[in-house]
Amino acid sequence: MDSFKARWGVGQWAAYFENHALPVMRRSKLLMTQLEEAEGELLAPNDLADIVLQDPLLCLLLLREAERRKSHRLGRETTTALAAILQLGVDEFRKLLLSSPEVDESNHGLIAVETRARLAAQIALTWATGRADLNPDEVAVAALLGGAGDLLLWVYAAEIPQKADGLLRSGNAQRSAQAQMQACGFTFKQLTTQCAERWKLPALVLQLLRGAETLRAQLTRTCSNTARHVLDDSPNATLALASDLVEAAKLVPNASLEWLVDGLAMLPEERRSGVLKAAWALGGAAPG
Repeated sequence: MDSFKARWGVGQWAAYFENHALPVMRRSKLLMTQLEEAEGELLAPNDLADIVLQDPLLCLLLLREAERRKSHRLGRETTTALAAILQLGVDEFRKLLLSSPEVDESNHGLIAVETRARLAAQIALTWATGRADLNPDEVAVAALLGGAGDLLLWVYAAEIPQKADGLLRSGNAQRSAQAQMQACGFTFKQLTTQCAERWKLPALVLQLLRGAETLRAQLTRTCSNTARHVLDDSPNATLALASDLVEAAKLVPNASLEWLVDGLAMLPEERRSGVLKAAWALGGAAPG
C-alpha cells in the first residue's frame, strides 16, 4: 500500500473503491460453468441467484452494476440477487461474472471474512424464512454484505485490517471497532455504509446495513454476530453464541431455541448441547 493512503479517511477509501474492479470467488465461475454444462443456454435465474448468495463480492458487484444500468422507468428498487439478475439479463450477468478478476485465495484474512459473510447469509435466509419475512432474500443480501468494508480493505489494502487484527490480539484494543479506529481512523462498518451510499445501493439494503432499529435490521445484525461466533473456537464463544440465540428468539416469533440451533447446520454437533444449555441459563425457554 502506498504510504499516502495510510492517511486516507473513510470517504477517500470509498471513492477509491468506486473506480476499481471487484474480484469474485473462483468457485462462482466454476459453478457457472457447471450450470452451463448441465443446462446449456437455459440457465435459470434462480440458480444464478444461489451462486451470488455464496459470494459477497459478486453480490456487491452485481448490485452496483444493476444500479448503474437501472432504467429511470423502473418502479421499484433492486433489493435481491434474483431481481438484479433479471434486471441485467442472464447473458449480461454471465459476461459480468466470467470477465471479473478472481480473489487471491492465499489471502487468508479475506477468505476468513468471506466465509463469515457467506455463513451470515445462510443463517439469515433460514431465520428470516422462519419469521415469515415478506422477502427473506433481502435480509440474506444485507447479511452477506455486512462485511463489505472489511473485504474491500483485504483486497486492496490488507495492511489496514492486518494492523487492526494485531491490535486486537495484542490486547491494545478490547473490541474490533476500537482496533479499527486505532488502525485507520474509521470502522469497517462505516466504510461499508459509505460505499453503499456512494454506489447508490438500494435504500432498503442501506437501511439494513446501517442497522436501523427495525426488526429486520436487528435480525441482520444478529445473523452476522452469530456467524462470527459459530466460527470462533475461543472459550467465550459458547456464551456469545447463546446470547445470539436468545436475541434471535425474540426476533423470530414462536421459534424455539432448538429450531434456531437446527438452522446452524455448520455448528459442530459437540457444541450444540453446550450452546443450548447456556442459552436456557440466559433466559431462553427450556423445553417442557
